[in-house]
Amino acid sequence: MALMAAAAARMDDHDEYAKLVRRMNPPRVVIDNEASDDATVIRVDSVNSHGTLLAVVQVIADLNLVIRKAYFSSDGNWFMDVFNVTDRDGNKVLDATTISYIQKTLEADDWYYPEARNTVGIVPSEDYTSIELTGTDRPGLLSEVCAVLAAMGCAVQSAELWTHNTRVAAVVHVTDAGTGTGGAIEDAARIADISARLGNLLRGQSDVRAAGAGAGAGSLALHKERRLHQMMFDDRARPDGSPGPPRTEVSVTPCAERGYTAVVVRCRDRPKLLFDTVCTITDMHYVVHHGTVSAEPGGGAYQEYYIRHVDGHAVRCDDERQRLVRCLEAAIERRTAEGLELEVRTGDRAGLLSDITRIFRENGLTIRRAEISSSGGEAVDTFYLSDPQGLPVEAKTIEAIRAQIGEATLRVKNNPFAAGGDVAGGAGTTAFIFGNLFKFYRPFQSFSLVKLYS
Repeated sequence: MALMAAAAARMDDHDEYAKLVRRMNPPRVVIDNEASDDATVIRVDSVNSHGTLLAVVQVIADLNLVIRKAYFSSDGNWFMDVFNVTDRDGNKVLDATTISYIQKTLEADDWYYPEARNTVGIVPSEDYTSIELTGTDRPGLLSEVCAVLAAMGCAVQSAELWTHNTRVAAVVHVTDAGTGTGGAIEDAARIADISARLGNLLRGQSDVRAAGAGAGAGSLALHKERRLHQMMFDDRARPDGSPGPPRTEVSVTPCAERGYTAVVVRCRDRPKLLFDTVCTITDMHYVVHHGTVSAEPGGGAYQEYYIRHVDGHAVRCDDERQRLVRCLEAAIERRTAEGLELEVRTGDRAGLLSDITRIFRENGLTIRRAEISSSGGEAVDTFYLSDPQGLPVEAKTIEAIRAQIGEATLRVKNNPFAAGGDVAGGAGTTAFIFGNLFKFYRPFQSFSLVKLYS
């Protein structure tokens, strides 16, 4: 006990010393719209600590900004980073509120000390209950989960679900629909009942955890997307023998003259790509000492990192190298959802998400990824859909969904039939479809024929 107390005291002394150093050398953030013709340049200089790069990238990712190019260096105790960013439409960031938020957040002293807040990035509200689910995926699973939550008086305020290689992970924020005023579910027995029922639904091949956000400790308080990466951390990039060429190339090679390990990633470019790779590197306890990131012609992305383990060593064996490759491939690919992207925007109500996901299930569709949000009485839900074999959604199925969803606007994007004009209503790459009413449910195919999917 005495040894543990002494170790804890040394840790506290170290933290206090680190904070003193940072107060003497506060972060400096410069946001420049003149240095580049086609992007906003963000420069960050600060005292370095493990996770500093991730903290900065997370701010940019949470604002849905696109990183077109970046350079970072953190040799010694000082961190220097330069990002060229745009909005999703490729324009500079000119909104004064957004610029002020970036400046104030990245210059805040406690932003770089997530361990002191027991969270990473965004501190969760005390007004909801956080539920985590991990396990083996199957068609219709989200629909069943939503039905259970609705039956138990839980209103889903926000949620995110990822699937990859027959595995599923979800973080769901719910409020108490039975009180009429919402708020977190405080009763411990009821929380335990929700966990048990969801565990039974997932057939014992999973992990279900629930806690009020105000009382939840540890991982339940983490940034939602980082937590999803951690929940699926050991997921493999691609099953052995699976068809199709790899979408991601990761190489890990020694850089002995400098004592680094060089990591090069080439893949298809997309939003939040840098967050996903830096999150994985950080959670595997590596430190990025130097790196460059750039978009390539034709929609590709190039990332180069020079890393060491937090203990100061480079990657030391082939098993460690292979695990790093596997985890980076999985982190990049699990957020990539091919097929139909469908946004449903409508007035929020009890059981809405359960109804929408049931319609997808009864039309034989698989939800590969989902992003759920509700604010101000409006629900905005985005689903990434395919058939159970991973093939694109046919136009007749889109029409069937349109006929069943009412009082809602459906935004169809990335539709594989768009080029041929075979979309219901003649929609192109992006289309808005107006439904009539949740008035009937018509199975599209026998649910018994649906298999597990990746």
